[in-house]
Amino acid sequence: MPRAVVAVGHRGDPYRVRENTLPSVRSALERGADAVEIDVRVTRDKVPVLLHDSSLRRLWGHDRAVADVTHAELRTLTEGGVPTLQEVLLAPEPVAHARVMIDLPGATTETVRAVVGTVRECGAAERVYYCAGAKAMLAVRDADPGAEIAMTWQSLAPPRPVLLQVVRPRWLNYRFGLVSRELTERVHRDGLLVSAWTADTGRSMRRLIGAGADSVTTNRIDTLAKLLHTGTPDRPKA
Repeated sequence: MPRAVVAVGHRGDPYRVRENTLPSVRSALERGADAVEIDVRVTRDKVPVLLHDSSLRRLWGHDRAVADVTHAELRTLTEGGVPTLQEVLLAPEPVAHARVMIDLPGATTETVRAVVGTVRECGAAERVYYCAGAKAMLAVRDADPGAEIAMTWQSLAPPRPVLLQVVRPRWLNYRFGLVSRELTERVHRDGLLVSAWTADTGRSMRRLIGAGADSVTTNRIDTLAKLLHTGTPDRPKA
């Protein structure tokens, strides 16, 4: 049986639709994503919203930090373009039952609790998993002992066993250039899965699949979905 590889849309489908928006998430799923990665930050009044950058400058043209504005102010500044995490998790099909990888840039213990609390309130814990560095994932594990974690690891040296014992990740999440057959075999021997980010060429995608990656995150989800559909590996359910 062909090995299953999960296709993950990075911030939705950003080359077609503005990243980290509900239309971008929807587009990724419609174009073949098994899961969608989104970035979540928290406003001044503790509302989790979709935004990768610490400020609104790059995407929305305002030199304001998301942590310094209320959710109401954010809606005004972006004309409602930045969705809340709740809006995404409660959106109708095709988003309704989709797997969602939540990245937590700039996370603190307080913001992690707000995000995990929202996931729980939306009844979405079974389809959400979290990624970021070890510190943020320790906070997630503390907030939700049952959370699924893809711990981002940016070194070829393996995480210390004590860290793995505390965080209990299901995945190790690597920059795609670090992933090799040797690395995936070592991680698999430790009972973990390998996710790789962010591969945007067919050549890179094929290399990762051949190296044994279990999940590939990309800005070009249609390219990856087509490769998995027509190539040797089957495209799985996330």
